[in-house]
Amino acid sequence: MADPNDRSVSDARRDLAAVVDQARSTHQPVYLSRRGRRVAAVIAADDLERLQALAEDMSDILDAEAARAELRGTVAEPVPWEQVKADLGLA
Repeated sequence: MADPNDRSVSDARRDLAAVVDQARSTHQPVYLSRRGRRVAAVIAADDLERLQALAEDMSDILDAEAARAELRGTVAEPVPWEQVKADLGLA
């Protein structure tokens, strides 16, 4: 049985409003295919925004983990703030 979330591009073009309504109401992507291969997906705008926010959060988490790992690998002692200001000519 065919997946109800899969449509050919030509079918989706003919029935675009129904494709959009399906994605919005089910919160599931509607996959568009050409020659039997998925080539795109239609998803609700709210779902996309949530995915983008989650991706940003994950990127921030990975960046923080990388920074912590870099600090753990640092042999030198931290430089005191007063020394940093002096080195920059701010003290």
